[in-house]
Amino acid sequence: MFGIFLSMYLVTVLGKLIILATISDSQLHTPMYFFLANLSFLDTCFTSTIIPKMLVNIQMQGKVITYAGCITQMCFITLFVVLDNLLLAVMTYDRYVAICHPMHYVSIMNHMLCGLLVLASWIMSAINALVHILMVLQLSFCSGLEIPHFFCEPHQVVHCACSDTFVNDLLVYIAAVLLRGGPLAGILYSYSKIVSSIQKISSAQGKCKAFSTCASHLSLVSLFYSTLLGVYLSSAVTQNSPSTATASVMCTVVTPMLNPFIYSLRNKDIKSTLRALFGKL
Repeated sequence: MFGIFLSMYLVTVLGKLIILATISDSQLHTPMYFFLANLSFLDTCFTSTIIPKMLVNIQMQGKVITYAGCITQMCFITLFVVLDNLLLAVMTYDRYVAICHPMHYVSIMNHMLCGLLVLASWIMSAINALVHILMVLQLSFCSGLEIPHFFCEPHQVVHCACSDTFVNDLLVYIAAVLLRGGPLAGILYSYSKIVSSIQKISSAQGKCKAFSTCASHLSLVSLFYSTLLGVYLSSAVTQNSPSTATASVMCTVVTPMLNPFIYSLRNKDIKSTLRALFGKL
């Protein structure tokens, strides 16, 4: 198990570093690759919040984490999961403008707007994480607490508290509607407009070219939300912690590992830059 997860973590980090090195090419200084660089950095931080501690637990045959360590892990997990949602929504808006308003793309998706969109995503995610952690700090926990998970999953930790968690649960539902349901609704609306615009293109070659500009992002969105849905369904339908943990591994380990390959294999610009990059080595 240690070898498997260590290999997956190294592949994830190496893949993100390659993507970041590729996007540093001046030819790829466009809004889409700027957002992709932020997403790659985010995925690296997210996996680094969970996997290293899990590897230590496997190697040391211990499953102990301090209270401060658990709170810190929960804070970063809450931050990065929401930020992932928001960045995917921002990338969808970028694809919407590129396909539905191609003549105004450069003027709309300028450097200032791109920076503000990413900054706003970070600020909203940070505020949400801070509020959640402050509410968790108000809870009291019994001694000998055992979390039925391989990391401090916020929902599991809150429900292990000895005090009333009504306010925490209410906050989770409100945040889920606003910061997860909101971006998902924006993604679905944008892609409905994108599909409508692609259907209006007369030539088959034009349709294929328009679809290829958002194929990689659509693959990322589908993979992210399908694994996230699997986590919620497994935790809601069954109380079997192994099945929930398996779904969580897909969401927290496998998905970030696959993201660089999805963008690299389905993107001609990145593939050509990668060839040039490795050709110089």
